[in-house]
Amino acid sequence: MELVVDTGGLLRALARKDNGAPTWPDFEQCLRDARRLVVPAPVLVETDYFLRQQRAAMRKLVAEVFDPATTYEYEIALPADIVRAMQFDTKFAELGLGLTDGVVAAVAERRKIYRVLTTDRGHFSAVRVGPRFQKAFTLVP
Repeated sequence: MELVVDTGGLLRALARKDNGAPTWPDFEQCLRDARRLVVPAPVLVETDYFLRQQRAAMRKLVAEVFDPATTYEYEIALPADIVRAMQFDTKFAELGLGLTDGVVAAVAERRKIYRVLTTDRGHFSAVRVGPRFQKAFTLVP
């Protein structure tokens, strides 16, 4: 399975208890089961913000994202993705998507990967992608 990751989903998948066990095993399982984990650039930046007090965790994540041996794939937000994100922001104005969620949707649409690892069910269950805004996302876990 291929997934595009959103910040909340990625943070939950990486979270650990004091004993090292996953805090959210269902999210961590999605990371392990995925054949490819697409990380849009704004997600990595937003994740860094939330891990600003946990630098070792952020360094480990960056090393994994950029290691070609992992299932992570860093995705630069193309200018067209930013424009499309703003189109989603306008189309779904009542949601208050913001740039990061809009880019996640735009990258997923462009890559034709409609599974999103997220905690943000309110946004991603309502957003539709595709030329006529007809395609829904499958949210995992």
